[in-house]
Amino acid sequence: MGLAFAFGWTPCIGPVLAAVLAVAASEETVASGAGLLAVYAAGLGLPFLIAALAMRPFVAFLKRFKTHLGTVEKVMGGLLVLTGIAFLTGWTATASFWLLETFPGLATLG
Repeated sequence: MGLAFAFGWTPCIGPVLAAVLAVAASEETVASGAGLLAVYAAGLGLPFLIAALAMRPFVAFLKRFKTHLGTVEKVMGGLLVLTGIAFLTGWTATASFWLLETFPGLATLG
């Protein structure tokens, strides 16, 4: 499981870590470079700590929601099939052009 996680994680984290290390190495003092790395490490670790703290409430919710999981899986599967059909027929491009024409502010995102 850890190997699969690392395989997906490395391409996302590698370039950011390289940039932070490069900036930290170019700092005037070791303390400021270490501070940058500490902020990076906190930003990386805090979501995992929050997820660990939220585990007990999530498990309690999942016990109550378990009866609905079959319906959720079927609905999500149907949406996945519809998304595939939309890609194959070119409807996603048509929908994206319609969205840009209707909401021109979307063009400034990203």
